[in-house]
Amino acid sequence: MNHYNISNPTDYQQAYKKSVEDPKDFWEKIAKENFVWKKQWESICEHDFKEAKFTWFKGAKLNITENCLDRHLATKGEQAAIIFEPNDPKEDAQHISFNELHKRVCKMANVLKEQGVQKGDRVILYLPMIPELAVSVLACARIGAVHSVVFAGFSSTALASRINDCGAKIVITADGGFRGAKTISLKTIVDDALKETPAITKVLVVKRTSQTIEMIEGRDVFLQPLLDAASEQFEAEVMDAEDPLFILYTSGSTGKPKGMMHTTAGYMVYTAYTFKNVFNYNEGDVYWCTADIGWITGHSYIVYGPLANGATTIMFEGIPSYPDCGRFWEVVEKHKVNQFYTAPTAIRSLAKESLALVTKYDLSSLKVIGSVGEPINEEAWHWYDDNIGKNNCPLVDTWWQTETGGILISPLPGVTQTTPTYASFPLPGIQPCLMDADKKELADATAEGALCIKHPWPSMARTIWGNHKRYIDTYFSAFAGKYFTGDGAQRDENGYRITGRMDDVIIVSGHNLGTAPIEDAINEHKDVAESAIVGYPHDIKGNALYGYVILKETDNSPEQVKIEINQLISNQVGPIAKLNIIQFVPGLPKTRSGKIMRRILRKIACNEMDSFGDISTLLNPEIVEDVVKGKL
Repeated sequence: MNHYNISNPTDYQQAYKKSVEDPKDFWEKIAKENFVWKKQWESICEHDFKEAKFTWFKGAKLNITENCLDRHLATKGEQAAIIFEPNDPKEDAQHISFNELHKRVCKMANVLKEQGVQKGDRVILYLPMIPELAVSVLACARIGAVHSVVFAGFSSTALASRINDCGAKIVITADGGFRGAKTISLKTIVDDALKETPAITKVLVVKRTSQTIEMIEGRDVFLQPLLDAASEQFEAEVMDAEDPLFILYTSGSTGKPKGMMHTTAGYMVYTAYTFKNVFNYNEGDVYWCTADIGWITGHSYIVYGPLANGATTIMFEGIPSYPDCGRFWEVVEKHKVNQFYTAPTAIRSLAKESLALVTKYDLSSLKVIGSVGEPINEEAWHWYDDNIGKNNCPLVDTWWQTETGGILISPLPGVTQTTPTYASFPLPGIQPCLMDADKKELADATAEGALCIKHPWPSMARTIWGNHKRYIDTYFSAFAGKYFTGDGAQRDENGYRITGRMDDVIIVSGHNLGTAPIEDAINEHKDVAESAIVGYPHDIKGNALYGYVILKETDNSPEQVKIEINQLISNQVGPIAKLNIIQFVPGLPKTRSGKIMRRILRKIACNEMDSFGDISTLLNPEIVEDVVKGKL
């Protein structure tokens, strides 16, 4: 049986059973039947949880770009591999075929080689969401260099720290980038960063905005002339299954980013497999993930997963609110998008706008809609389902992490029953469990505890770059023989419901209160757009609850809204969960992936405003000052 295509509940049950009972045979068949290898493996999986050592497809040889590009040329050469949708809707979209993408990747690989980049070298990509970013990612993989994409919006300080941490020798950037009505000067940020990065020898510059920039002789080179002179042929480097593919930095709870290192073969197999099944991708479909390649969703579900399946994937340079808040839906209509994948933050912000911005567009091409980045609250789920999916598209609420490489828990379209706020059931190959405070596994069908994974999966990160001890301590020390996700979860007949980070569980008067259910209750208020809850010290309760709430436009008085919010919490969670303090704020500090930075909100609630760390890496660093000013 081919478990690669799951199309009904029986397929899922059989695939999942096989993946748990004989995971090595399960993954071997998927790997053998659906990918191109230069040399077969000696073993499928070897692991040591105590030392956090994991090996998949040991001894196998391959190049991931041959699976994403070369093997599709004979049958899909003229099919669009990437549709580039620019920031300005007046600018024509680009349809880049597999043939054209292959040529561009080979040219870029030749350029990198000519600039001294060798197998194993690290390359920093600091680019806007333009085709050159995807091309550069694939070119690095083709020559065996390790790419590290830094979101083109991070500060020079953040960029410099990442360059130095991974020991990169070259940066690929652009003169600037467009973000809505703004133009961002990327090259200036790079210049500032490189004052602190002595190892960088070359900066390759893409012309995107044509703004005036400084070019330092001997170091800075415009990319296009080099590409024009480069050959369209480049034989892919033979890579070992466990050779590093990329390093991607994710925020740490202490504020120091972690360089998660992912390897080649297992990552390829798992991202391709999950892309195919979570989005029910079929030949000829047009798939759009609105994320940036600067975070893991872009790596796995804009570039590698789709292209390994020969899919057409959209790269979107813009933002959902430019030139107006109908832009997402205009693009769906324009390109007849079949699968649409975005973040709850975007859904909540668009739900505040007039429905006329949705109904004016034809969304009938949509077959699957998805959510990523954080648990989606019930109100946003229903708005998305009702107005975008028209109650006719499966809504896949996906749960995964930068560390996991691919989606671990998610509904499967037409296979799994969806329930608002539930990530639902694990994908084949994933063995989740819930652990209690005594570090014992909770066996009951209905339970709540710390979410762990008790068997390795192919796409898991192999280490934190340069700090394996931190990798062990962070993910494998809390529960012996298991990967600790850091999240809490509930489990019942509907599957798994993620309740939030375990450090988002607040003990109030002896009661363990997860922030997610409280925030869900608050967000049901008709005047509330979004909320975040943290704890702060309280003389009587030990901790009390502090709520940060973003309001929609309303005629109700703030004091009336506060009363109604606490009544909602009391009704749905219990009186113990009522908020001691409610602060109305214009926004919440978030990472680029849309996750709320609660450690900053905790510091504000506790009046510890002098030690936020580097906040320039946030999606909206300016909001921190606004929240501090409004502190009650």
